[in-house]
Amino acid sequence: MKGFLKAVSLVFHPLFAPIAGTLAYFIITPKYSPLELQSGNILPIFILTVIIPIISYLILRNLGLVTSIYMPKIEERKYPLYINIILLFLILYKVIPNNYTIELYYFFVGLIGASTAALLLLFLNLKSSMHLMGMGSLLMFMISLSIHFEINITIALSILTLFTGLVASSRLYLKAHSKAELFVGFCLGILTQLLTVKFWL
Repeated sequence: MKGFLKAVSLVFHPLFAPIAGTLAYFIITPKYSPLELQSGNILPIFILTVIIPIISYLILRNLGLVTSIYMPKIEERKYPLYINIILLFLILYKVIPNNYTIELYYFFVGLIGASTAALLLLFLNLKSSMHLMGMGSLLMFMISLSIHFEINITIALSILTLFTGLVASSRLYLKAHSKAELFVGFCLGILTQLLTVKFWL
């Protein structure tokens, strides 16, 4: 069971939330999206939100600034968040404007808001679950896309909700977070996406 729940934590790592949201958009949208538009967004976003953070983590670990991929201590969580916010801003100002999609633009605005809020909470010695923040952001974004495009994706939303619960259970079982930290992380993800909805929905 422990091995399975560790695998769940890895598969649904918050690192994959931005690229998952991007892929979800192109799968759900009824808009015509030429291959150039899709690759112009997906490839650089994958590099900036998955490849570079992994390299950054390895550097931080070699420097002794982080101890593991789960970053249990409050202090070591700050460095990846700084890097994450910078990379998200790069996507917002360099990637999306070249292949403009308003829905993705505000999805990343929401992610920046959630990451910034999580960082500010760290300065108050309050830790939030990045896993649940990522799942909450993705869930709210997909709900918004469903309403925006008037497409029934109930099954996909149900599966994502099930996975969200599974991720929360894994974090509790592994003693990575308290219930309060999971709740705060989930609320950050949901609310920051919800606040951007009025600009594009």
